Amino acid sequence: MKKTIYLLGSLAVMAFASCSKKDDPGTNPPITPPTTNLDVRGTITKDTHWTAGITYRIRGYVYVDNNATLTIDPGTKIVSNKDSAGVLVIYKGAKINAAGTADKPIVFTSAEASPKPGDLGGVVLVGNATGNGNHAVLEGGVDVAHQNFGGTNDADNSGVLQYVRIEYGGKAVNPGDEINGLSMYAVGSGTTVDHVQVVRGLDDAFEFFGGAFNAKYLIAYNCADDDYDMDDGYHGKIQFAVSIKDPAFTDNKGTTGDISNNFEVDNTTDAKGYLLTPITNPTLSNFTAIGPNNASGVSADYGYGMRWRRGSKFTLANSIVMGGQKAGMDIDNDLTAQYYVDGMSGFKNSLLQSYGDNYKVDKLNVATVLTAAGLKTLVEGRDASKTYAAAADIGLTDPFNNASPNLAPKAGSAAATATAAFTATALADAFFTKTTYVGAIDPAGTDWTKASWVVYGK
Repeated sequence: MKKTIYLLGSLAVMAFASCSKKDDPGTNPPITPPTTNLDVRGTITKDTHWTAGITYRIRGYVYVDNNATLTIDPGTKIVSNKDSAGVLVIYKGAKINAAGTADKPIVFTSAEASPKPGDLGGVVLVGNATGNGNHAVLEGGVDVAHQNFGGTNDADNSGVLQYVRIEYGGKAVNPGDEINGLSMYAVGSGTTVDHVQVVRGLDDAFEFFGGAFNAKYLIAYNCADDDYDMDDGYHGKIQFAVSIKDPAFTDNKGTTGDISNNFEVDNTTDAKGYLLTPITNPTLSNFTAIGPNNASGVSADYGYGMRWRRGSKFTLANSIVMGGQKAGMDIDNDLTAQYYVDGMSGFKNSLLQSYGDNYKVDKLNVATVLTAAGLKTLVEGRDASKTYAAAADIGLTDPFNNASPNLAPKAGSAAATATAAFTATALADAFFTKTTYVGAIDPAGTDWTKASWVVYGK
C-alpha cells in the first residue's frame, strides 16, 4: 500500500504508522511500507537531502532559504501537477546540490498522465552577483519575502546543476510576468552549471537576469518563447549549447507584439534608456541553433535566430544559426547597433542561414547608424562569418527532424570543415575549450546531444 508523507513549512514531517498488540504473541510486528512519494510545500530552512528512491511532488512555490542546502541525488525525480504548477526557488544564500550523472539525470517533470507545458512551474536560482536593476523583483508571482535578488559578489555560489532535465515548465502569472524552465537571477560564477536540458516549456527555456555564472552543455528543446533570454546585465560565458524549435509551438502572445526567438538579448527596457550597468554582455561559443525554417504549420509568432537589442553587447562565436523565420540576425536600437559598428559586439567565425533575410536592423532613431547591408559587411568581413542561402548548404545531418534531430555535421560539409577561432579577447578566457570546429558538436567526436540524459520527441 502506497503511503504519502507531507513536508510542511520548515520540513515538519507527518508519517503514518500502526501499533502492534504486545499482549498477543501470535501477532506479527507491523510492517511500515517504504515511502515512495512525498509532497513538498512551503519553505525549506535546513539542509535537506532528496533521494532517488522517492518521487518528490512540488506543490506551489517551494523556497530553499536561510542558507540551507538542498542536495538531490542522481536519478531523483521531482514532479508537479497542473493544479499548482510547482516552482522550486533556491533563494539568496541557499544552495542546490543537484549533481546528476549521464546515466542518472535529475528530472523535473509533469505528474500528469498526459503531460503538457505548464504542468511544472520551473526552477529558479537567486544569487548575490551583480545586475543592473532592470527588473526590480523576481518575475512569476513569488512571495514578497523572496522577491529581491542581486548584490555585489560576482563569485557568489548558488550550488550545482549537472545532468538536470526540466520538462513541461512555464507559469504565466500576468503577460510578461512568467516563470521559465530555468531562471537564473544574479547567479555568481562560483555556481556550477553544465549538462542541463529544458524541454517543452511554456515560456523561455533559459532566462538569465544579471549575474556572472558560466555554463556548458545546455539544450533548449521545443520551448514556446525564447530559448536563451539574457538581460539585466548578465555577463557570463557559455559554451556548447543547442536550441531547437518546434515550428508549430509558441506561447500565447496576446496583444504584446512579442515573438519567439532562439536568442533574445537585452540590457534594459525601453523606458530605462538602455544605459544601466553592468551592461548585458554574454560571451558565447559553439552554439547550434535551429529555427522553424518555414516548415509546414509554422506559427506566425516566430521571429529571429538572434535578436540583439536594447543596449546589449555580445560575442557569439564559432556557432551555427539556421532556420530563422523573419530573419537570421536582428539588431534593434541605436545603441546596440553602435556597439556592433564599434567592434564591441560580434557574431564571429560562424555560419548563418535563415528563411527570412539573413540580416535585419530595426527600431533605429538614426537610420545611418547601421543598415542591413552594413551589418552584412561587418559580419562577413571583419567578423569572418559566412551566410548560406539554403539550410542544406551548411550540411547538418538532419536538423529539422524535430522528433529526432541530428545536429552532427555531414562529412565534408561546410559545417564539418569550418575552423573555429578564439582570437577575440573575450574568447581567450581559460573557461573556453579551444575547439577546432564550429557548432555544438564535434564532427569527429561523440555527439553529446545523443547521450542518455537527453530526450527528444516531446
